[in-house]
Amino acid sequence: MIEAPAEILTVWRQFDSFPMETLTKAWYYQHSGVTKQRSVEQMVAHHSQYGITGNCFDLAIWLLSAFDEAGIKAYPVGSNLKTKQAHAAILAEDQYGRRFLCDLGDQWIQPIMIDFTSEAFDGNKQSGFFPGAEVQVRPSEKGFEIVYFRPNGKRSSQVYMTQPIEREYLLEAAEYSQHHIHPEPLVEVRLQDKGETVHWEFDNWQSFLSTNAGLYPDSPVETLEDWIERIHEKHIMIKNSYLRL
Repeated sequence: MIEAPAEILTVWRQFDSFPMETLTKAWYYQHSGVTKQRSVEQMVAHHSQYGITGNCFDLAIWLLSAFDEAGIKAYPVGSNLKTKQAHAAILAEDQYGRRFLCDLGDQWIQPIMIDFTSEAFDGNKQSGFFPGAEVQVRPSEKGFEIVYFRPNGKRSSQVYMTQPIEREYLLEAAEYSQHHIHPEPLVEVRLQDKGETVHWEFDNWQSFLSTNAGLYPDSPVETLEDWIERIHEKHIMIKNSYLRL
């Protein structure tokens, strides 16, 4: 397993306890003016006051700003921008120009190298990068594909374009995303449990835990108040699990 260098990981680790969630998107839509995409300064203030983070665009913009501040070359990448299926992430370069995918929106454990021509690149299935799954990086047209291998044998994949997105266009795509509220909220968190990083997800009014041993659905709840309590409980668990590291 080839890890990103320390300078990239130092920035990445600042976001270890940050969930990806669309609840803030819905909240801010109701409390903002014409512009729906928050600035980094607003996100920092909201996180300090309320403990909230945001969706993949929020996290990508925030992470990119942190790389800028650390003097690390980085740029945004994405797929299906300006659609309801849009996704945004960051590619960061080390001192040798090797690129690492940094995707907080999908709650990766750590960045992964995507340079196929590098001697350090590993094209085999790898663990320790994504919670509850092994991953494999494959070349694809105009970019690369991540294949996820789950413990139950299920496979899924996601394609990223490696062409850098102009930052102005990233903000346009982010603004588009923040104007489209999906009726089913989504929350994804990384938790430390029994020596591994696991993935808890709330989606379509169901919740479940993904681990290296398999998928574990939570017991169903019936009221909105119960869901609020469960999500709040997971946020407390995030803080406690990373404080122990």
